[in-house]
Amino acid sequence: MKRFLTILLILASFACLIAEEAPYFRAKDRPYDKGDAIILEWKLPASIDSLQIQKADSLGVYQTLFIPLEGETSFVDQDLTYDTSYKYRLLAFGAEGADSLQLTASAITKQNWFYMDKLAFLLMLIILSAAIIYYILAAKRGKQFFIRRISGLDSMEEAIGRATEKGKPILFVPGVAELGDIQTLSSLSILSQLAYRAAEYNTEIIVPCRFSMVLSAAREVVKEAYLKAGRSDAFKEENIFYLTDDQFGFVAGIDGIIVREEPAANFFLGSFYAESLILAETGLSTGAIQTAGTANAHQLPFFVVSCDYTLIGEELFAASAYLSRDAQQVGSLKGHDFGKLLVIVLIIVGVILEIAGISWLKTFLMGAGS
Repeated sequence: MKRFLTILLILASFACLIAEEAPYFRAKDRPYDKGDAIILEWKLPASIDSLQIQKADSLGVYQTLFIPLEGETSFVDQDLTYDTSYKYRLLAFGAEGADSLQLTASAITKQNWFYMDKLAFLLMLIILSAAIIYYILAAKRGKQFFIRRISGLDSMEEAIGRATEKGKPILFVPGVAELGDIQTLSSLSILSQLAYRAAEYNTEIIVPCRFSMVLSAAREVVKEAYLKAGRSDAFKEENIFYLTDDQFGFVAGIDGIIVREEPAANFFLGSFYAESLILAETGLSTGAIQTAGTANAHQLPFFVVSCDYTLIGEELFAASAYLSRDAQQVGSLKGHDFGKLLVIVLIIVGVILEIAGISWLKTFLMGAGS
């Protein structure tokens, strides 16, 4: 009996050895992705000298896909179409006198509900959303948050006061972009505060618009501001009007208004392009107080040299919270500031880890950007 058990043990060990050494070639869908990659894995006898991996095209003809280097046992075929079957063939060539192998495998690409390489995005979204909600709730409870002084907006009272003293109107241009542009929306938020102040001082405000949707929104914003100020009777709908969709025709029309009406204060806030210097230069020639702002960095130099005050980049987006001190807007602004701080910290920590030869943070974040 003891001898029989010994034989069984030897046979089992031999079977395991054969199973471990059995060559294989496998293809499988890469998990947690958008269905655009297949993982190929193989194990071959030590006698194999070289190999190549082939892939069948739409006609079923195999074409060389990849020639692995010595020691490589896997390959990822990427940029594929989801829910599609792909066939592969591995050709292994033995050393002199050894047998060659030909193995085939196939797999179907599948989309997944969650992409693991987007995990960093998910975590950052959760953290940022939690920060925004926290700051909004804190602001509603009465907590006062510091917002850096924006001199261009502090000048609003001065500009309106000057226009009132001179008996001249205020010109407000909400950019040259459509209503869907975030800069146009930010511009209209500032227009609401400006129109409210103008209504209090009984000063006319002129708002030429390039697009019909912007015109409708601007009219409603100004009308609401006059109602809020208790001066609905002073609201003049004809002062918010449409000029033309043509970019330089729009600019020419505004220049004509500046020359004829000579407004005491000009506000150019929103998205601007080649017309920025034309507008600002014409306004400068009339001696008006000019405040400009845009997130288009390539136009900022023209506004800086020809305007009294310039809102640079994101100052345009923070303007509404700065002026209104509305709890929801202030909380949202502080939450986004927290997100920027988080990104800065991640960059600094990532650089330090890379210098120290530790790459896990870079790998994690680079996966989110792929």
